[in-house]
Amino acid sequence: MKKEYYQIPAERLGEGAKLPILKLGDSGEVFYELAEEMCGAIRANNAAGKHTVFICPVGPVGQYPIFVRLVNREKLSLKNCWFINMDEYLTDDGQWIDKDDPLSFRGFMDREVYGRIDPELLMPEEQRVFPDPKDLGRIPALIEELGGVDVAFGGIGITGHLAFNEPQPDLTPEQFAQLQTRVLDIHPETRATNCIGDLGGNLEDMPRKCVTIGMKEILSARKLRLAVFRDWHRAVCRRAAYGEVTAAFPATLAQRHPDAVLYVNAVAAQKP
Repeated sequence: MKKEYYQIPAERLGEGAKLPILKLGDSGEVFYELAEEMCGAIRANNAAGKHTVFICPVGPVGQYPIFVRLVNREKLSLKNCWFINMDEYLTDDGQWIDKDDPLSFRGFMDREVYGRIDPELLMPEEQRVFPDPKDLGRIPALIEELGGVDVAFGGIGITGHLAFNEPQPDLTPEQFAQLQTRVLDIHPETRATNCIGDLGGNLEDMPRKCVTIGMKEILSARKLRLAVFRDWHRAVCRRAAYGEVTAAFPATLAQRHPDAVLYVNAVAAQKP
């Protein structure tokens, strides 16, 4: 039987949602909101003499050119910022893929974010963190040491995954919410979807493994900001905001977060 939430038209999207939805226009508006949320938190914490801790995605990425421009224009210091990236692809033997690989999230952040910020404003390299398959306990320990995460940013994958937390329907939502940083096999649906955008459909060369922060790290952030903007996000955003909370569709767990917002552009707002 078809789920009723897939029939919600754009003009009613958000009504009665269990995950708050902010409907925007084009993707640029979504990316601007994310960039401004980043800068706003850093401004406030800098003024209060506090450090800033973000969980950062590489997907969505459209916020980063705007963020870089705002940081450089405002001379906004990132010296007391910690950027903890969500995930990275691994080789078949469980090592980070090479940073020079076009698919590498580490390479992307170096090229498109850190490499474009005025060096006088940039945080030290040790404050630019990626989950490490050789040291899975580092990020949970670091977050505890830093006193928690201010904002976790992210997108939602085709299987409902946040970071690479793929569905595990054999777990209860409560069990799934406690999963921490770990190495995973990437679901076939995720590999297929990602290879269309990133490798022109070259499924053969798409990595099969990844390292990801866990749902515990994401859901423990004081704020959670998710963004969707693609055609296939029309169904994804509706299930995330209206569907039953289940480990079979991880984004539904965001419904239980005390300060979560889902940014939706005009494309994703349309009825599937």
